Amino acid sequence: MKIDNKPWFWIPFLNFASGLPYAIIISVSVIMYKNLGISNEDIGIYTSLLYLPWVVKPLWSPLIEIIGTKRKWFLSMQLIISIAFLLVGFTIPTSGFFMMSLAIFWVAAFASASNDIATDGFYLLVLPEDQQSFFIGIRSTFYRLSMLAGNGLVVLFAGYLEHKYGDNTKAWSYTMIFVGLLMTFITAYNFIFTPKNEVNVVKSKEETAHQNFGTIFISFFKKKQIGLILAFILVFRLGESQLLKMLSPFLLDKRELGGMGLDTEAVGIIYGTLGILALTIGGILGGIAISKHGLTKWMLPMFLAMHLPILGFIGLAHFQPQELFHLHINLYFFEINSPLNLYTCITVVLEQFGYGFGFTGFMMYLIHVAEGESKTAHYALATGFMALGMMLPGMLSGFIQQYLGYQNFFVWVLIATIPGLILSRFLTFPKDFGKKSEEV
Repeated sequence: MKIDNKPWFWIPFLNFASGLPYAIIISVSVIMYKNLGISNEDIGIYTSLLYLPWVVKPLWSPLIEIIGTKRKWFLSMQLIISIAFLLVGFTIPTSGFFMMSLAIFWVAAFASASNDIATDGFYLLVLPEDQQSFFIGIRSTFYRLSMLAGNGLVVLFAGYLEHKYGDNTKAWSYTMIFVGLLMTFITAYNFIFTPKNEVNVVKSKEETAHQNFGTIFISFFKKKQIGLILAFILVFRLGESQLLKMLSPFLLDKRELGGMGLDTEAVGIIYGTLGILALTIGGILGGIAISKHGLTKWMLPMFLAMHLPILGFIGLAHFQPQELFHLHINLYFFEINSPLNLYTCITVVLEQFGYGFGFTGFMMYLIHVAEGESKTAHYALATGFMALGMMLPGMLSGFIQQYLGYQNFFVWVLIATIPGLILSRFLTFPKDFGKKSEEV
């Protein structure tokens, strides 16, 4: 069966392989280290620094632009990631697991950042431009699905093993080995199903090879409105970057500390099931909306949909509602028995729908920023600045939350979204950018 021109066969798994390592390294590691007895100070510092490879990835993105093919790069990086997660699993039972696992996570983080560069470039080179606006929603959805699978289903699995064995070390060791095996399967799938015709669609391969690093970087910073563009990319996720770091602690912290008092399994259920469904719908609708009407019409509604649900977390922190319903699932070898908070579920569903819908617009704008020569390297530069805008506020979020308390912290997070919304109104791009010219 010929699959080179069937994006549905390869886009979902290729983007799943980008999001899952990011979720495990950046988010799940926080919960894992917390449950393994590492102090909050060490967790905050070291897990935030794991963002660094995504910040500096533009420094080596030109190598991926001019050496080899994007397909060879992302397959190699995914294999390294698979091995790294397996090693973390085997390292956890050892006495010096913290520093050793961090070192391995760093290797996986650099491989994951490189995988992102190659994957983004592969998408831009192989998929026709008139299909990119439609599939940007699918890409964003499956990327986020993979992150929710990590933050939700993987955490749920770890919580189940914690209860089953009564041993957090064993539970998280088995969990990380499972994640490594899952990444191995995904890598094998991508080896089989991703198109092999990349060389036929790279129109300026020889031309690109003659470009030096300086030319690629300089051409990016010569783009029209580059100062405004960089300011927008850096501040657009100012609120979200802090929300993501403190959301899990808020849900897990005891009620007397201002949290919601949920257990690990409950957090996994909320994000791994209800959140996935809401985000899937939001992401697909976002891609369809842009492909039908263009980005100009939908940019502001999408950004508002992405940020306004933060109001729900302000309400949760203030009222701390106690209405619970009991969820019991028995899947033969896997049993879940957990009380869930109704209003927390509703808030997360709204937030994830808004995120899926709104983030589609932001990613589509980054594609516009990367337009022109050296798309892969320029897209990497744009996402590198985006990662910097995530890392620095995330490192400070714990201190801010401790000072303000959860309710005032969420108020601050909502305020922090305003600069990005204001800057977005001054961005210029073709009115119908992203609008599909013909049926896919």
